[in-house]
Amino acid sequence: MPLPGFASLNRKVNPRPHHDAAILAIERPHPSLFTYYWISLLVFPPLLPVLILPMWFRYHTMRYKFTDEGISMSWGILFRREIIVNYARIQDIHLRSNFVERWFGIARVLVQTASGNAGAELTLEGLKEFEAVRDFLYHRMRGVKDHAHPPTLAAAAGGLPSPAAAAEGELAAALREVASELRATRVALGSRPAATPRKDPDV
Repeated sequence: MPLPGFASLNRKVNPRPHHDAAILAIERPHPSLFTYYWISLLVFPPLLPVLILPMWFRYHTMRYKFTDEGISMSWGILFRREIIVNYARIQDIHLRSNFVERWFGIARVLVQTASGNAGAELTLEGLKEFEAVRDFLYHRMRGVKDHAHPPTLAAAAGGLPSPAAAAEGELAAALREVASELRATRVALGSRPAATPRKDPDV
């Protein structure tokens, strides 16, 4: 029978599965993103009739997908684009938001890779859980890189010596045993009584 309060304590100590499930369930940006698009276009009224329709399609077709291997982002109808980034390729993660985005409580998560581009490889827009997403990506990125460089055999086996070290230890033990046997033989020879000289009967 579990002790009272043990379940809540376990959730506090190991909260990752709950947070990971919440991030994996994200598939679309927050509705505030389209409002942000609308306000951004109001800064340039002549461009509003031209750009509002592409922005509307971009928002309504934007999809996110978090998996165990990486993250993908897709959008568009006639010309659909999709960007896939594996966790192993992630080099850095940044959060960015302007005054209007902060007012709506959303931000962008910029994911940079080792592709050589100066900008971000992937930009996740309109996220309310931007800090949780950043922590999730950092956790997955470090997990993949730690798995790619496993600890040495000695560390993985709890301090057990490597095969080379074990062979050297066996050789040293054999040499010590040989030296001990030589010392015992020398002591035994030294403790034997000296042989008496034989007398010639003709003398």
